Order: sequence, then C-alpha cells, then structure tokens
Amino acid sequence: MVSDGAVAGLADLSAVGVLEFVERQHAARLEAEREVLRAAYQWAVLHHPDRLPPDDRRGRSRARRVGGAGTPLITDHAAAAFGARIQLSPYGARRLIADAVDLQLRLPRLWAGVEAGSVRVGHARHVADATRDLSSEEAAWVDGEVVEVADGRLAWSRFESVVEGKVAAAAPELALAREEAAAKERCARMSRVDRHGMATFTIKADAVTVAGIDAAVSVVAERLKDQLPDADSNDRRVAAVALLVNPASHPATDGDLGASVGPVRPKATVYLHLYADSPIARLEGHGPVTIARMMHLLGEAGARVRITPVIDLPGQAPVDAYEIPTRLREAVHLIHPADVFPFAANTTRNVDLDHAVPYSEGGPTSIGNLGPLTRTHHRVKTHAGWEARHPFPGIVIWRDPYGAHYLIDPTGTRRVTPTTGDDTPTRTDIMVTELLLNYAA
Repeated sequence: MVSDGAVAGLADLSAVGVLEFVERQHAARLEAEREVLRAAYQWAVLHHPDRLPPDDRRGRSRARRVGGAGTPLITDHAAAAFGARIQLSPYGARRLIADAVDLQLRLPRLWAGVEAGSVRVGHARHVADATRDLSSEEAAWVDGEVVEVADGRLAWSRFESVVEGKVAAAAPELALAREEAAAKERCARMSRVDRHGMATFTIKADAVTVAGIDAAVSVVAERLKDQLPDADSNDRRVAAVALLVNPASHPATDGDLGASVGPVRPKATVYLHLYADSPIARLEGHGPVTIARMMHLLGEAGARVRITPVIDLPGQAPVDAYEIPTRLREAVHLIHPADVFPFAANTTRNVDLDHAVPYSEGGPTSIGNLGPLTRTHHRVKTHAGWEARHPFPGIVIWRDPYGAHYLIDPTGTRRVTPTTGDDTPTRTDIMVTELLLNYAA
C-alpha cells in the first residue's frame, strides 16, 4: 500500500523522479507476480494425494492432474482456498497452479528466466497453457524456442503468434486434430449483451465461409449508399446483414432492395427487472440498461410485454422437504443473482441451490438457507471443508478450511477479519465480528 507520505512526495518529484518511482513500483509488481507463482507451486506440493491420511480413499480417488503430462496429481478442490486469498475463483486458481506446475516441471528454461527476472510471468504462463496438451518432450522443445522472446520485447499479439506457430510445429498431428475439432464448432448465435443495450451476434465458421459472408455484406452495404446517404459504413454494414439474413426483407422479384416486405418478428423471452424510482433496469443475464432505451427497443420490436408482480421475498414460506419449489427458486435468484462462492462469476440460472446448513442436519428449505452455487463450488463446499451461513437476506459468510472468513453481499466478495491495532472499529466491523464469533461458536 502507498502511504499518504509517498503520495505527497510524488507531488514534489520532477518528471525524471516520477519515471524512476514508477519503474521501481513496476519492478516490485513483477517480483510479486513471481512470488505468487512460486507459492502456487508450493501449494500443489502440499496437496499431493500422498499427503492425505492413509484412510482417505475418497480424497485419493478424486485427486487430479491439473498440469500437463508428467506432472503430479493434486487433491480435489485444493485450489479453492488458495484462490480466495488472492481474489480468484477456484477455476482461476486452478489455472494458476497448473501453470506453476508446468513451468517448474515441463518448461525449465522459461522457469529459470522467471526466477532470474528475464522472463515475464504472463508470457511464461501463456506458454504453459498453450503446451499443456503436448508431451513433455514437445513442451521442452517449445520451451527452448520461445524463451528468448518471453521477456516482453514483442507486442502481445506477436508473442501469441510465435507461440502458436511453435506449438503447431512441435505437434503437427495435434495441430491438425485441433483444426478438425475447431471446424465442428460452427455457430451463429447472439452473444452476451455488452453495455448500453447493445448486443453482439457471432458467426463462427471456416475462414472461407466467413470471407464469403464478409464479401456479401460489403457488396450489399455498397448498394445501400443511395438509400442510406447519412449512415456511416458501419451502419450500412449492419443494415446489409439484416437484409441478408431476414427472408422477409428480401426483394420479391427483381432484386430491388427497396421491395422489402418488412421485418420478421421472432418470439423471444427476456427478463427485465425494474426498481422503484430508478431510471435503470437490469436485463437478466446481460446487465444494466436505461428504461428509456429498453422502451425504445421494445417499441421498435413490437414486443408484447407481460408484467409480473413483485415477489414478497421476506414472506416466502419455507417447505418441509429437500426439494425446492419454483417460487422459492425464483425468490432465491432475485436475492442472489450470482453464484455466492467467494469471487465467483456465474450469473446464470443454471446453478445448484445449496442448503447452507445441510437439510440432513436440520437446515430448512427456505430463502434464509439457500444460495446459488455452480456444481463445482457446490462440491467444494460439500467435500473440502468450507462452511457458509446466511445471517441476512443477500448476505453470505464463508469460512475456508484454514479459518479465513469471506463476506459475500451485492457488492461482491470481501475478506473479513477482526479489527486490530489502534483503529476504532466501525459499526460494520462490530456487526461482522459478532457474526463471526457467533458463527465460530
């Protein structure tokens, strides 16, 4: 953390002084990245299945290899506690551990460069990920080929291209198999809405097909110049795509684009959450959008809107069963619109609803004891020693197997610890401390 004195000192520095200061901070950041990578490897060492008690057969059977060929197994869910300490999801922490293991055991030249400070951690991790499916010998060859340029001298896109080429040269049969597999991943679908009510439609196909589509869009967009004289090229290209993909907009006879019979009105369901006295609504699965913009879009689409009354969340009665009825699922989703595991990212409805206190131990099937978790995070809680409590609607407190606590609320995840030193505790500090003490008891 930079102290107030350091900030005040910056104001007195010359241009050269500021550059020297930021250079030192940058070097410290790079060293911190190296230390985290070293720690990730040591965490893998500490979680080899041989370190489990002899009678823990389940733990041994579920151990997995996160790195490439030739790397050791680590216990299932080992990444969860490590990731939470550095604000990563279990998935992100597992990738970090896999990269650290591969670098130390499969990519020795890159690892030596990381240790010496001549190889950037991000570059080394990219090579580890790119070579994970290669044999140890193939990975070692790539290691020697790319280590010289892994120091940041190349722009990132150029470095990616170099690594991609070396990986393909090291394992041409694997490269061909990947190309054949990629050829089957053809799709045309709407992607996640970005921001401000705008969306993306993605077409994924072989390069020749996409080139043909691009050429057709260019031709039609050129023909639209007279009809759309005030539109820029991007607007005309979007209009061209709409004409090409919408059969009802095609000319009836001679190819005249002006002979459109109007747009197709497909059926689609979206969930728009409105809030009292707020001009902003939440388009479920996509993000915030102004009500004015949404009304405009719905009006242009000729949409039929169904208004659902507000659910009385606190008034949802529990059920005397493990199974969760639809009304409770909807209420829990509205209270917890995202996965409630520390630093999790999933915001879909395709999740499990977990009983914080297990139903078999008397935990009720109620909104105060249910939280959405992905299947992976659900298994972490069930089998890896994590515990959760819901002290208030929308608030979840987690305790990891090592005693650290995390508070999940609508603003995200925070590590919570008792106040120390001479700091005067706030009302929030006192409340959280009381909750943690009650939870520990």
